[in-house]
Amino acid sequence: MGKAPKKRSLADKVRKTKTSTEIKNNPFEVKINRKKFDVLGRKSKHDVGLPGVSRSKAINKRKETLLKEYKHKSKSNKFIDRRFGEYDTKMAPEEKILQRFAMERQRVHDKKDVYNLNEEEELTHYGQSLAEMEKYNDLVNSDDESEEKGLLSAELTASHFGGGGGGGLLRKKTSGEQQEEEGNQRAKSRQELIEELIQKSKQEKRERQVQREEAQELTEKLDQEWKNIQALMVKKTPKAENADKQEEKPKLEEYDMMVRELGFEMKAQPSEKMKTPEELAREEREKLQKLEADRLRRMMGDEIGEGAQSQIHMSADDLNDGFILDKDDKKTLSYQDGKWNLGEESDEDRDVDEEEGESGEEEESEAEEQDDEDEGNEDGDEEEGEEGSSEEEEEEEEDGHSDLDSEQESEDEEREQEDKEPSAKPKKSLSKEEMKAQQDAAKAELPYTFTAPESYTDLKDLLSGHTPDNQRLIVARTQKCNHPSLAVGNKLKLQKLFGFLLEYIGELTTRSPPDLTTIDKLIPELYALCQMFPEVACKAMQSILGDAGHSMEEVIEVKGHVAFPALDMLVYLKVTALLFPTSDFRHPVTTPALLYMSQTLTKCPVRSLQDVTSGLVLCCLAVEYVSFSKRFLPELINFLAGTLHLAVQDKTSLGYTVVPPFRPSGKNSDLLVLSDSESCKSWSKKDLPLSAVQHLELKNDLDRDHHRLMCLFTCLDLVKRCCLLYKDLTCFPQIFQPIRTLLSKHLSAQTLPEPFQELHSEILEAISSAPVSHSTLVFEKKKPIPLKLLTPKIVEVLDYGKKRGSSREEKERERLKHKYKKEFKGALREIRKDSRFLAREKLNEVMNRDAERKRKVKELFGSLATQEGEWKALKRKKRK
Repeated sequence: MGKAPKKRSLADKVRKTKTSTEIKNNPFEVKINRKKFDVLGRKSKHDVGLPGVSRSKAINKRKETLLKEYKHKSKSNKFIDRRFGEYDTKMAPEEKILQRFAMERQRVHDKKDVYNLNEEEELTHYGQSLAEMEKYNDLVNSDDESEEKGLLSAELTASHFGGGGGGGLLRKKTSGEQQEEEGNQRAKSRQELIEELIQKSKQEKRERQVQREEAQELTEKLDQEWKNIQALMVKKTPKAENADKQEEKPKLEEYDMMVRELGFEMKAQPSEKMKTPEELAREEREKLQKLEADRLRRMMGDEIGEGAQSQIHMSADDLNDGFILDKDDKKTLSYQDGKWNLGEESDEDRDVDEEEGESGEEEESEAEEQDDEDEGNEDGDEEEGEEGSSEEEEEEEEDGHSDLDSEQESEDEEREQEDKEPSAKPKKSLSKEEMKAQQDAAKAELPYTFTAPESYTDLKDLLSGHTPDNQRLIVARTQKCNHPSLAVGNKLKLQKLFGFLLEYIGELTTRSPPDLTTIDKLIPELYALCQMFPEVACKAMQSILGDAGHSMEEVIEVKGHVAFPALDMLVYLKVTALLFPTSDFRHPVTTPALLYMSQTLTKCPVRSLQDVTSGLVLCCLAVEYVSFSKRFLPELINFLAGTLHLAVQDKTSLGYTVVPPFRPSGKNSDLLVLSDSESCKSWSKKDLPLSAVQHLELKNDLDRDHHRLMCLFTCLDLVKRCCLLYKDLTCFPQIFQPIRTLLSKHLSAQTLPEPFQELHSEILEAISSAPVSHSTLVFEKKKPIPLKLLTPKIVEVLDYGKKRGSSREEKERERLKHKYKKEFKGALREIRKDSRFLAREKLNEVMNRDAERKRKVKELFGSLATQEGEWKALKRKKRK
């Protein structure tokens, strides 16, 4: 058993409280802030402080501010008096009232009363001015209402508003009424009185209606008589006087004429809705399908107009006896060459059809002329202006008959059309010969619908045996019938078609002779497919150019040189320039094509006239590629200078440098030197044939000389185009200096034909006219950048731990940083104290609520215990 705790006495408790207060007031714990020296004008704070005084002040301040905010945080029914000076304890109540009155008058005061010296106030009642209410502005105007509107009869008023009790019908009768009622045999009931009242009101309404109808009839009669009299009152002036007056009228000014013309100008008509590409493709396919169905019907021997005829409804009781036998239905019989001749019938029918077509065209032209005449008449009417009243009446009379005339004309036109229709309706059956000729023509005709080819062989079978124009039509109709918007798989079919067409174009170039006309016809369809599927076209051309470049590199690695590309590759390069833009700085198709041409002009040696022809064709393509972007190609200039070098006879002292693939002298360096100077006389200017790239047939020396002259002329023409293309370059004279030396010293144009002499002089003039003031290309002179000197920065330190010698800005910056840190730490410290204070207050609230709850529970238990004791005591008493 442990020891029981000792109970403290009241004296011990008192002794403890006394010692605690003595400890708090201990003078040895008083903090004294001593000063080193006194500063005038400075108030000292907290010179002497007791322990816990500053803390208690801070707690009291938080209780007045932070605790109040915390308690009112979730309160929404707080009343704040916002009247002026309500919380200002320094102001007297009279001063507050005067200030509030002045502010109220200032708010009501308007700008219009700035200079109003009258100080009388405006009296109001429920927000409305009494002065305005006394004007009686909203009086009822009795003239606006009819005599009957809003008025009630005396009996109706008495019946409905007769007063309480028995109502209007049971009101007290007068003496006269009582005498009348006494004369009646019996008194009327309430129902009878109401029916009588209804009959009277209906009768009054009917009388008013009759009066209104009579007044309306009289008004109309008066208006009709006035019209008859008005014609007699108007004085008609003769037409001669009217004409004189019209001549005397002043002429309209030009501005007035323009205004009237603009007023009667034709307004813009709404245009039809723009159709989407899907709708256009659907219409094209339906049109081709209709034409194909018509062709197949003709090929099978059916008549053309048979399907277009509308079916006539015939009832079950129709005896089919409503036909009319015209004279045109009778067949004319003739005999020719021992056989019956019935062909005149078809000829007559054909003549009738032609006459009907001509009559239709005449009717259209007449309608157009009539429209023009109507427009002219309208313009004439507009320019006439205002006229006299008599002339207007006469015109109205004439216009009244014009409607009848137009109706009569329309009836005549309908009758004429009905007369024409019976002759046009009956269709004559064709003879066997004509039917056979029609079938043959339909079979020979090109189909209108095609299925997309699944392979390259299908495309060859589809296009073989057709002319270039028909091949283009076949490809175009295939695109229209298989548009991507018409079916799901059409997009893939047309993408394959683009690759098949490229392969087909390559095959056409390998034929002898190459079918360049068909290629020219197929280019537009190829362009349309490229615009439809640009990514597929880009990949297809990239694969062709990539294969050509790889094959050329492989041949160069094996043999060291490679031949010029064939005609199919040149055509592909031309197609690339037509399908894709060549002026872009960097393009996924044209840039590789340009690099391929540059590499070809550099790596392919020139060993024959056919190689010269191929190189010149490549130069033409290169000039076409850079014509818009004006990109400089040194390979192009080098090849043209080397081609001109091939025409120089004396190669001992050149004065310029020859760049590969050309040689200054030796084998194949005289390919363009003429064998006979007399061949220039028989030469005529011609374009360089593209077929010469594939196969060149030169039978004798004269043909070779003519081809050399053709190549030389083409080269000079390309040089001229390059001069015009690169004339704005800074280094233009240096680029064309070798060509200038070659033309001026080694290649004289005196022995050449006149076209050569003209080109020769133009090129030299273009090169010499370029400005020579440009300096040579050198690197820009810059000042040399010195090396970094890693010299240490020496700072004099007088006192350890303190930095001296800093500038004023640095000192101010350090002071502000120190102040910022100090304020930041103080703010954090205060925030922590506030949070601790709020946490302590919340804990006190929770403990107070718990203590209150425990107290109430203890009280409840106590009351229950007393009740239980009383109940038990009462129970014992009962038992006794």
